[in-house]
Amino acid sequence: MKTPIVEVEHLSHRYSVDWAIRDINLTIEKNGILGLLGSNGAGKSTTMNIICGVLNQTQGDVRINGIDLRRNPVEAKKHIGFLPQKPPLYPDLTVDEYLVYCATLRRMETPKIRKAVDLAKERCGIAHFSRRLIKNLSGGYQQRVGIAQAIVHNPQFVVLDEPTNGLDPNQILEIRTLIREIAADHAVLLSTHILSEVQAICQEIRMIEHGKMVFSGTMEEFDNYVVPSSLNVTFANPPQMSELERIDRVLHVEQTGPGSFRLRFKGEDSITEQIVALSVEKGWRLHEISLERCSLDVIFAQLSGKLKNNN
Repeated sequence: MKTPIVEVEHLSHRYSVDWAIRDINLTIEKNGILGLLGSNGAGKSTTMNIICGVLNQTQGDVRINGIDLRRNPVEAKKHIGFLPQKPPLYPDLTVDEYLVYCATLRRMETPKIRKAVDLAKERCGIAHFSRRLIKNLSGGYQQRVGIAQAIVHNPQFVVLDEPTNGLDPNQILEIRTLIREIAADHAVLLSTHILSEVQAICQEIRMIEHGKMVFSGTMEEFDNYVVPSSLNVTFANPPQMSELERIDRVLHVEQTGPGSFRLRFKGEDSITEQIVALSVEKGWRLHEISLERCSLDVIFAQLSGKLKNNN
């Protein structure tokens, strides 16, 4: 059994009289990406700030690579790399100047800094921008510089807060690939309020709502836990509901209007291709088809409700 890089036990914190988080538990192993998902104000930032040593918790324990973060913060923080939602960049520095500065802040030995900076630049695909001012880089490459500062000292544990925020679709795909590469030899915590980000790259997921953990498990378990997705379809020559119910992976059919139906299903989005093919084959004359995903608020409500029913 692998020893966890990060161990969080019964973590709770309150500001004044209000509890921001209550009894949060999680572990992260090397070579893994854990997604911390929650709506704005759910308690993600408080949890991350405590795990990164920015904030002292009211109750509970945090260990990084076996080191108690509260009792020995300097030693524990040597194993942590952190990319906040807004990268802490100095736009008037070059990429090299900035990364050398960050390595110095991490108390790296001077003879090792140059090699560490070059390696971080290479891993993040920014070596060709070494002498470029950060303010002259695109948003995607600035984000890469932010990730480089988080890994320049080769920490065991990397925390990424909304790492694809504000990026275009191509940049998002590039950053996702980079995160997977980093996770090959680090433990990674990815915090976001975007469900698709977690689904795209995380093996494990933890969901926080109103400061409490409402889900803890694998992505596969998560997909089996929430109410399935649905498909809205409209036909000019609609079939019987029983025909739609016999389609593979369709769980329930509801008529929503003349010739219109909502199909709840489990599985991949390729079900749309099945509907289109069947419509052509059977002459249903498909007029409209749209995928309807549960909103994050709905998913949180489902999970919170199930949690209450299980208590």
